[in-house]
Amino acid sequence: MKQLMLGNEAVARGLYEAGCAFVSSYPGTPSTEITECAAKYPEIYAEWAPNEKVAIEAAFGAAMGGKRSFCGMKHVGLNVAADPLFTIAYTGINAGLIVGVADDAGMHSSQNEQDSRNYAKAAKVPMLEPSDSAEGLAFAKLAYEISEQFDTPVLLKMCTRVAHSQSIVEPAGRVEVSQKPYVKDPPKYIMMPGFAKKRHPVVEARLQALAEYAETAPCNRWERGTERKLGIITSSTCYQYVREVCGEDVSVLKLGMIWPLPKRLLTDFAASVDRVVVVEELDGFVEDYCKTIGLQVEGKNLFSNIDELSQNKVAAGLGLPVPEGKALDAAIPARPPVMCAGCPHRGLYYTLKKLKLNVIGDIGCYTLGAVAPLNAVDSVICMGASVSGIHGFNKAHNGATEKNTVAVIGDSTFMHSGMTGLVNIAYNDSHSTVIILDNSITGMTGHQQNPTTGFNLKGDPAAKVDLEALCRALGINRVRVVDPYDLAQCETAIKEELAADEASVIISRRPCALLKYVKHKPPLHVDSDKCKSCKMCMQIGCPAISFTDGKAKIDNTLCTGCGVCRQLCKFGALQED
Repeated sequence: MKQLMLGNEAVARGLYEAGCAFVSSYPGTPSTEITECAAKYPEIYAEWAPNEKVAIEAAFGAAMGGKRSFCGMKHVGLNVAADPLFTIAYTGINAGLIVGVADDAGMHSSQNEQDSRNYAKAAKVPMLEPSDSAEGLAFAKLAYEISEQFDTPVLLKMCTRVAHSQSIVEPAGRVEVSQKPYVKDPPKYIMMPGFAKKRHPVVEARLQALAEYAETAPCNRWERGTERKLGIITSSTCYQYVREVCGEDVSVLKLGMIWPLPKRLLTDFAASVDRVVVVEELDGFVEDYCKTIGLQVEGKNLFSNIDELSQNKVAAGLGLPVPEGKALDAAIPARPPVMCAGCPHRGLYYTLKKLKLNVIGDIGCYTLGAVAPLNAVDSVICMGASVSGIHGFNKAHNGATEKNTVAVIGDSTFMHSGMTGLVNIAYNDSHSTVIILDNSITGMTGHQQNPTTGFNLKGDPAAKVDLEALCRALGINRVRVVDPYDLAQCETAIKEELAADEASVIISRRPCALLKYVKHKPPLHVDSDKCKSCKMCMQIGCPAISFTDGKAKIDNTLCTGCGVCRQLCKFGALQED
């Protein structure tokens, strides 16, 4: 029976139907739902790993052990997983291994706009790129066939629009795949120089074989139009835009296998039309390859390598009429990003701003502490960079900044890549203060469990990391816990730890306000007679508080009764029921 499925859901279905038995991932928008949906199939063992490097190594171990496996991540997660990826490209696999990566053109939830196709080329591994949910399902199954036929991991590249849009798929049954026997083979799996040198020629020969396969691969499709004037080479979501804009008359070479690219197919296609345009998001990856093999093509002279494309952008680039319409920002009031009402990070950030500290930030919900009115964060680079960064920042100032600089990092991000930075602080005698914002969940990607929560991906009880004990074991003697709803307690703790002549960790612990098990107090209300219009309550940027007719106003549908705003009002205008 045909169904509507999200692209990510369809990929998970493809994993299931292909007999995948092991999934290890780290959540990252827009890839997260692949693993969450895969976990719903009892035949698939699925887990959240502490980070992407661990995840891909675990998936490789399962594949080497004979089970079809999958590892999923967002594009920046592939940076973390790159070390093992480049080496397992040399070793090859036993059972099939798919590495799912989801790019985020437009940076809807990311810190950069990198193009993961470059990883396929650099690592010398094949990459498939679906353009809708049906292909997400089909390409997942095809990826296992390619992986096992060519003894290679396969990259399956999604993007935000394909991952999070719905289209029709036709599910089928699961094909159970027998576990492949593991046979010891040191020259294949032990990548020390003597063995690795012999594996590199194998990789190059495999890449040539894959390029030959790409010439007739079922995922590469030449759709012949009725005219010769224009031919378009495209892939992924851009294929959908091209078809909507150009109709059926224009010839299209739709690439599903984006690396290695089919030289003869591209050459034949270019010879069949008068003008060739490559329509692709971000880098001119296909365009550059076409020019390398001597084809006259256009691409980035017509389309930007910044941001997503769209139907209108494709039409404009091709010189076709663009329908008039209003831009969204002209029709919809601006809604700046803001931490949720009752967010436990708000009170802590207010205190940091009040103390006028340098704040080295990290990746997570708490990154919103950088926006108005808190404006409390100085830098955000990548997962774990705050803990490593504060050490270098303080050392660069010969310790002069140790008394007015802190690092902030979430509990999940600390487990991902903050621990080694803390080891560095302790080992290299940096008197830095690190604040772990422990909201008891991986909040930024939709409330996934992590090693500090006590539950696994499927919600079953699991070993729970004791953050206090862990920090002490990493060499930090001064570790204390504060309640971020208590502003006075937070201020005292921060001042005392900054004054100490050694490294310290403050754990700001309060569960995310959106967790279902969190019980909220009744909403506050404003006594307008006591309100002096000082706007102190507005300093924390809570979406439940507004200013109307010269007085503070609380939206009782949003207020969680956290009481942080009450501590700012000197006139007792904010009251409990």
